[in-house]
Amino acid sequence: MSGARLPVTIVTGFLGAGKTTLLARLIADSPRRRLALLVNEFGEVSIDGALLREHGADGRVEIHDLAHGLIAYGDDEAFEPTLQALWERRALIDHVLIETSGLALPTAVMERLQGEALASRFILDATLSVVDTPLLLAGSFDANDSSAAGAIASLFRQQLANADIVILNKIDALDDEALLRAEARVRALAPAVRFIEPAHTARLDPRLTLGLHLHEASAGGPRHFAPASLRPLADQGAFDGHSHGGMNAHSHGLATHKHFHEHDPGWQSFVVKSADAQDLDTLRRAVASLAQEQAILRVKGFARGEAGRIVIQAVRGRVDARLDAALPPRLAQLIVIGYHPNRPRLVAELSRLTATRWR
Repeated sequence: MSGARLPVTIVTGFLGAGKTTLLARLIADSPRRRLALLVNEFGEVSIDGALLREHGADGRVEIHDLAHGLIAYGDDEAFEPTLQALWERRALIDHVLIETSGLALPTAVMERLQGEALASRFILDATLSVVDTPLLLAGSFDANDSSAAGAIASLFRQQLANADIVILNKIDALDDEALLRAEARVRALAPAVRFIEPAHTARLDPRLTLGLHLHEASAGGPRHFAPASLRPLADQGAFDGHSHGGMNAHSHGLATHKHFHEHDPGWQSFVVKSADAQDLDTLRRAVASLAQEQAILRVKGFARGEAGRIVIQAVRGRVDARLDAALPPRLAQLIVIGYHPNRPRLVAELSRLTATRWR
């Protein structure tokens, strides 16, 4: 039966790691694969889904936005019906990709895929964890306490620990020595990761990403494993699927972890909007200033420029703003994700810094 099941690749990674850019490149580099994407975001609108839809629109790719809440968790009523609908169209689909929220773990999706409703129809191909390599090397995920930084670090480590493949992203300005240090740090944090791939210009070879069959069952039937952290090291080689470069095999537990923001309501997301045209450089400086003033981890979205649409992607104080003349102008809409962010103050300051009206 396993040969008839639709393969599923889960893409996880902390806020701003570059999951959407990597997926867009993966779509472009897989012209012979008919793909279905499920995109989940921590926020009330799907910016990532819109970007993927506009830059990867053709008959072989379908995109489903699963906004609001957390994909595949207990109160998510959309996940299984969406997958069942994909199964009904399985003759038109070669592979399913699921992008989790940057504040989520992939284990909930893993558990649902192995549940009674989906196990006979879908099979996990691999789980990829995308890493913002400069932030990793800067020690941004090193905290080990009960602070917000400690919660971030804990989530990051769990995303790594539940991955088959770790993608070192945003490496174009790094030399070989830095890449070796990054790989060593990943190995120290998650020694059971199957293998590590560098992504130059956020690009991966699809042959190293899709169709890996890492979770195919043995001839004796499916085998489920306890988390690697709960098993003795001597048992970590007993895993079905490919083994790369002699590295330890990795396994996934079925226990669905609760993410940190379920226990701390300080993690919030909201949208700010403007109908006014924006100056690219002014908006970039304003977003960078606001990230320093408040505990803002992530800002992403669109704005209306004079000659096209401005696309904003910000991770902490690092802001990428570019003008895409190929995209039509539209209402400015920015998703802000942070720890105890003050929305009224942020809107007022953004309006002042850009000399435009935000709400």
